[in-house]
Amino acid sequence: MVSLDAVVRPGSRVLLGDGCGAPSSLYGPLSEVADGVRLVLGWLPGRADGLDLGAFADVRVLGGGPGLRRPIEAGLAHVVPCRLSAIPGILASTLRPDLVIAQLVRGPDGLHLGAESSYVRGVIDAGVPVAAVLSSAAPLAEAGPPIPPEQVTIVGETDEPPAVIPNATPTAADETIARHIAALVPEGARVQVGPGRLAQAMVGALEVPVHVDSGLLPEPVVDLDEKGLLRSASAAYLCGTERLYDWARGRRVLHPIEHTHDLGRLSTGTPLIALNAALEIDLDGQVNVEGIGEVAAGMIGGHPDFAAAAARGRGVSVIALPSTVKGEPTLVERLSRPVTTASHDVEVVVTERGVADLRGLDRRERRHALAALWS
Repeated sequence: MVSLDAVVRPGSRVLLGDGCGAPSSLYGPLSEVADGVRLVLGWLPGRADGLDLGAFADVRVLGGGPGLRRPIEAGLAHVVPCRLSAIPGILASTLRPDLVIAQLVRGPDGLHLGAESSYVRGVIDAGVPVAAVLSSAAPLAEAGPPIPPEQVTIVGETDEPPAVIPNATPTAADETIARHIAALVPEGARVQVGPGRLAQAMVGALEVPVHVDSGLLPEPVVDLDEKGLLRSASAAYLCGTERLYDWARGRRVLHPIEHTHDLGRLSTGTPLIALNAALEIDLDGQVNVEGIGEVAAGMIGGHPDFAAAAARGRGVSVIALPSTVKGEPTLVERLSRPVTTASHDVEVVVTERGVADLRGLDRRERRHALAALWS
């Protein structure tokens, strides 16, 4: 086994694996050899204890997540605004890394990524060397071929499972919204969901067999399978608890972003019902999911990818959100952050008060429909 300082060079650009399977056991050691290193980060839904972003020469974030919220708000990282489908192109050009640090698992045919495939797989396939921590606890859920062993340097081992993201209890508003949405999903459709409590409620409310074709697989997918309602599953990430990871072992349901977020693939074939949450929406139907004011509560992610694909194809782009948060309406005159998803990719808006179907309406009619839903 090789020490991390033998492969991380001063002045190099390092891409850190993301998702629940991020190599958290290397956060501290990587921070100790960070002098002159330029770090690239993605989506970190788990804790980032030990990862000292102030130790690096430069930090670029292509996603976000709860693990990065505080350092982002403290100004320790530069957040690059980009949809998830654009990340492979960025990593192949402007921010091409010299090294990938990731968590791998050993399968019967060789080494694989475990609880995620994400954009990391494409970078590895492009020949970028990998410094890996080998996990004995992460599931083997990646659909791709094994990673060439000559490309990998093992720098650690861990028996820690992927980050556990507990299932939050849905609110009464969440459950009402989820029931409205279940009525919009036809049997046999492809369904996409994002992270979070409301997304979990939406999956849990489905009553017909569906294909989950998404950026991530949340834990309620297991419930769908147990109820006989899951026809197939495909995603770039797993996000849940040990129950989800145990279910995923050996299923090979994870694919790289180049596949999961391909708008051409998503917008053809079986209709896609994109079920996306939002922090706020304006009267024109423009959506913000990144944050409220200075609070970095979310990230762009695949929100605009799936909304555009659903609106472009024969599916439906749905935006779901409670009508108020902490007593403040989520319908606003002006978004508190830049637009994440354009109004022309928003077709149906759902709150606990009901459904506003905006398809076929002009701008004035859309504003009236949204205002009526909130009133």
